[in-house]
Amino acid sequence: MAQREDIVSLLNGLYDLHVHVWPDLVERSIDDVSLARQFRDLGWSGFALKSHYFPTVERAKVVSGVVPEVDVVGAVVLNHAVGGFNPVAVDIAGRAGARIVWLPTVDAANESPEKQAARGQSHLPFWARIQSEVRAEGIGLEPISVWDEQGHFRSDLAQCLERVRHHQMALATGHLARDEIFAVVERARALGIQKVIVTHALFPSEALSIEDQVKLADLGAFIEHCYTTFYTQKCDWGVLFEAIRAVGPERTLLSTDLGQTSNPGVVDGILDFATRLLDAGFSPDALRTMWVDNPRKLIGREA
Repeated sequence: MAQREDIVSLLNGLYDLHVHVWPDLVERSIDDVSLARQFRDLGWSGFALKSHYFPTVERAKVVSGVVPEVDVVGAVVLNHAVGGFNPVAVDIAGRAGARIVWLPTVDAANESPEKQAARGQSHLPFWARIQSEVRAEGIGLEPISVWDEQGHFRSDLAQCLERVRHHQMALATGHLARDEIFAVVERARALGIQKVIVTHALFPSEALSIEDQVKLADLGAFIEHCYTTFYTQKCDWGVLFEAIRAVGPERTLLSTDLGQTSNPGVVDGILDFATRLLDAGFSPDALRTMWVDNPRKLIGREA
């Protein structure tokens, strides 16, 4: 088993493009400035701030100003809190320097209470309580699908994709369902969007087959796998290893999706993730490809 210091050094230059840290509507285990200081001390390059509710580009700039050695990346998630498929929100985020646009997560049609029940989810996500309270207040809007009432690809989503392309941001599929993911990836690539991420492909709300993951990678997408999916036993580690081998490290993105109070800290999650991959036979070069090279390509930070 590799020593902690060896793994820290191996991952020099790392970006984690999927963390949920404080401040947020949900209690978190660490704040963004403290995480930036941890990354600085380890020699890691940066992380992307993901909030289901707020654009994070202004906050990212503040944190990077406090800890200038670490590149904190801003993003926006197209849930109802920012107007859903709102091209103005995407454009403003891009103008301000955001590097990632996630499609709907907590407000995705694929995350409706009915869909969660159909999947047999006994332990609902941390954010499900907030969604339930919003609905109880009578201000909840309809879950968001990529299809309009006639079953066509939504025109406002198409406008959002055009803004993503214009600002050369990365597009992430959020919590969309399988068919929606394929439709979005195909449309995005046809529009010339070069940076597409299939968000946590083995998370229960996506649970994409390995065959589907390969097809999406063949379309030009990076397949993301998040530590929390496997640490919390939502999917077996062996399935992850099989998926990475099938897709290839050069088309795989590793992230943690950490920050929850019930899970390990972000740094501990990265180290455990790396250790498990090395123990499974993945090479140090493969880890650097998935943790360093690929995220840098996706946010335009190539060396």
